[in-house]
Amino acid sequence: MSPVPQTIEKLLCHLRRGTAPNPQGLVDWLHRQIGADIALLDGEGRVELSTGGLTPDLLATLLATLRPVLTRLSAGQLGAVTTQAGALRVQCEALGRPAPRPVLVVASPEPLTPEATALASHTGTVIEMMRRALHADDFARRFQQTASRLRLAVFMALMAEDVTLARRMTVSAVPPLLEAERLRVHLLACPPAERDLLADTYQDATGYHGRGLMVRCPVFEDHLICLVPAAEAGLDGEGCLPDEGFGPGGAGGGGDRHRESRDGHGGRGGDPGLDVLLRRLVRDDPRYVLGISAPHPLAATAQAYEQARHALAVARHAPDRVADHRGHTTPLARVLPAGTALAWARGLLRPLGTVPRLSLDAARLALAFPRTGVASLMDISRNTVTAHLRRVEEALGLDLHSAHSRATLALALSIAAPPEPGATAAGDAAVGGAPVGGAAAEDVVAEEAVAGGAVAGGAPAGEASEPTLDALLATPAARDWARAFLSPLLDPAHQAVHRTLRAWVEADTDAQRAAHTLDISRTTVRAHLRTAERLLNRDLLTQSPGTHDLVLALYIGDRAP
Repeated sequence: MSPVPQTIEKLLCHLRRGTAPNPQGLVDWLHRQIGADIALLDGEGRVELSTGGLTPDLLATLLATLRPVLTRLSAGQLGAVTTQAGALRVQCEALGRPAPRPVLVVASPEPLTPEATALASHTGTVIEMMRRALHADDFARRFQQTASRLRLAVFMALMAEDVTLARRMTVSAVPPLLEAERLRVHLLACPPAERDLLADTYQDATGYHGRGLMVRCPVFEDHLICLVPAAEAGLDGEGCLPDEGFGPGGAGGGGDRHRESRDGHGGRGGDPGLDVLLRRLVRDDPRYVLGISAPHPLAATAQAYEQARHALAVARHAPDRVADHRGHTTPLARVLPAGTALAWARGLLRPLGTVPRLSLDAARLALAFPRTGVASLMDISRNTVTAHLRRVEEALGLDLHSAHSRATLALALSIAAPPEPGATAAGDAAVGGAPVGGAAAEDVVAEEAVAGGAVAGGAPAGEASEPTLDALLATPAARDWARAFLSPLLDPAHQAVHRTLRAWVEADTDAQRAAHTLDISRTTVRAHLRTAERLLNRDLLTQSPGTHDLVLALYIGDRAP
């Protein structure tokens, strides 16, 4: 084989499939082949890369000499130029077509042979192809990052019950999800490294996922949050997956399971919807687990997300690793006497009028996520989170390391909104919207009006003292709720689980302390907690509202006659 074909073969190696574009490596290779130094200038005349023989001083002098020629080459007025610059023979060639064009500069003490000139020209073409590929990859990467950030922002707006803000964020391309009346949250647990693969693979040209959205959870690195219009969840009356032809031998059998979406997802023909897609992914990969909420209005996305977390905990123990939410349909806040509950909650939260809004936000989040997760969500340090929580603790006189205190605050926030920062100590908490994770305060007042109670918008004017939590939780409705919540633990077969839960709560959800109290291993405590998750349909192993429900149910049960 002659030297020229061998050289061309080596050049083509740089374009072979599976080889990452490496313009600098190609320029260095060309330098070794022809013995000349090379520089690549972008369309603005800036040096993108060069070989070692062109020192900064030499390069600056060379470019100053060649500036008029380089300007005409970049503008498309010339294609190639050979000239003398001091002691160097210089060849300049414009690459590509759209102006301003990059320019390849080849400098050597002696004129290049025709073969070397041709090789430099061919190499320049390959370099330009590499640059285009890199720019396309960079554009795609920026698009993916922007789309991912937008989806997260939409999700966070929905979690804050601000559907209008979510629509404003997407005014140029409103996702179909925001046109739906109700949605389900599908929470997929998968290897962290595969979240981006899934979100990118099933993303359509608008940056969404058909009629739904996939959002990387900013707290739990193995969670992919999927928002699905309720009408799209292709389930029959029993919550079963319909036959969509994805069984053995169907579209999902064999091959790359992530490849199918490109031909249909995003509203194009054959889209089975995210619900069917996610169930199929779980069926095909034993590492995946899926928890699904009940349908909720868009403004109740926070409640749907909470249900999906509980369902995910149950799904981890299910044979098919999929679970729909099967817990209490009525939160404790909804069954308590409305007027008494509102008066108690407002009284407890009143001191928060002296606390900055950012501290209140940190406290709300800390009731649902670990403190490291709160730091991630708020983009602050964990020490700053602790400082915010300390302000709330001092205002309320509570220790938020205590499971009972956390449950108490969570219950109050699910009943009433806290006062606006700067509110006077004598003022009632303003009803500024639905509290995170619970009933709207307006709904509680409406229930009170229907019930004909004494309180409608605040504590009775003539009442000397506000209701206490103990009195509130001693009502028949609270006892019935606790009895129903704890009923799965009454089976004699689950006595050990029940005993472990009590010790765990008394240890402020510290598994090691509970294990020491019971004289069992920490592993056994966690095993009992996993069993309790399945029985109670609640997420207990991560800091979540499910723990608050358990704490309150045990507290009520212990004081029942």
